[in-house]
Amino acid sequence: MIFAANHYWIRNAHVPACLLVGEELWTTQKASDQLLNVDLEIVEGVIAAIVPTGTQSNAGVASIDLQGGMVWACFVDLHTHLDKGHIWNRAANPDGTFESALATVRADSEKNWDAEDVYRRMEFGLKCSYAHGTKAIRTHLDSAGKQGTISFEVFRELRQKWADRIILQGVCLVSLDYFLTPEGEKLADLVAESAGVLGGVTFINPEIDQQIDGVFSLAKERNLNLDFHADENDDPNSDTLRRVAEAAIRHEYQGKVVCGHCCSLAVQEDTEADRTIALVKEAGIGIVSLPMCNLYLQGRRPGKTPRWRGVTLLHELKQAEVPVAIASDNCRDPFHAYGDHDALEVFSQSVKIAQLDHPFGNWAKAITSTPADLMNLPKVGRIGVGLPTDLVLFKGRNYRELLSRSQHDRIVLRNGKAIDTTLPSYTELDNLLENRISST
Repeated sequence: MIFAANHYWIRNAHVPACLLVGEELWTTQKASDQLLNVDLEIVEGVIAAIVPTGTQSNAGVASIDLQGGMVWACFVDLHTHLDKGHIWNRAANPDGTFESALATVRADSEKNWDAEDVYRRMEFGLKCSYAHGTKAIRTHLDSAGKQGTISFEVFRELRQKWADRIILQGVCLVSLDYFLTPEGEKLADLVAESAGVLGGVTFINPEIDQQIDGVFSLAKERNLNLDFHADENDDPNSDTLRRVAEAAIRHEYQGKVVCGHCCSLAVQEDTEADRTIALVKEAGIGIVSLPMCNLYLQGRRPGKTPRWRGVTLLHELKQAEVPVAIASDNCRDPFHAYGDHDALEVFSQSVKIAQLDHPFGNWAKAITSTPADLMNLPKVGRIGVGLPTDLVLFKGRNYRELLSRSQHDRIVLRNGKAIDTTLPSYTELDNLLENRISST
């Protein structure tokens, strides 16, 4: 197979211009949907050259003609919950609401989330992500009480085991009031010892500003980055995103801050939303939207048609030059009954949910280089000479072809070699799930 060779060309490929390092060099090429028609030379697993298609001879060197198929950098999934994943068969959400999801996960974790259970489900998610073409993942980990110790130990083990395939980052997940207790300080120490990210859920309450300040202080003392779940609701009075931005400015915080969900921003008055976006920009905060999960949960009322999509103001944030990413969030658990850790599906559904087309522009960065930057991975999620050949090759020749089929026949290259893209069978978890169900 050509991808086993040490030197070969990928010819006649369409690459999103926004994913190319040094894309300004390509401004002379007229590009529909900002897709560039290029040939890529691969030598010893590294991209050695990128040239306009047909402009450089590759005589005597193996090559493959993609016939105009698209080539992307490997994906970066900034916001996941690998520790919750794939419990639906034993812990289904009875009505699909957010409140039921919280209660169902809490009950399941208390009964079942020992190290073996968390390890097997997390690794199943990693297998899916890798086969689909993801190179880096940030996962939130429920961390209150003993669960933090269990899950971070599993996380560290999996991070080491998968280090040659997936870059894995871990974020603790508790409500922010937890950090005002001695247990919260111990958790911050555990996160620091695990080279993780400090995180939590922001809920409007009388002490919310004190809680946010406490988290920033703990992060500064331990030199940790921050990642918040913010305003995952449709209440226009839920303004914790603004409060996080004000705290970042007030603390003169120099680390990376990411806020996920931020749904309520979309139901606030324009003047209020604009004020918050300006503060987010000033604070240097990145936003990650989870369109698939929020579409599933938000606005759900039994017997009623949902009236809104649950996504934040992606276009307005992007126009304000706020870094905007999209990500998987939950997979096959009470917060989202579906999903397969496939970042292409995330992009495809996000395009349709949030209308990220007309034009597509540089939205491809939202699942590649933008989340990579927010994870401090400057060489991931982009295509350039001298970078590893970590690419995903599709038969779809443009966005409309790409997003009209599943692209299940994609080719994933890591260091120039094609990997096995066979997805793990759900039967891998049957024994685990059956044992847990029978023992409860």
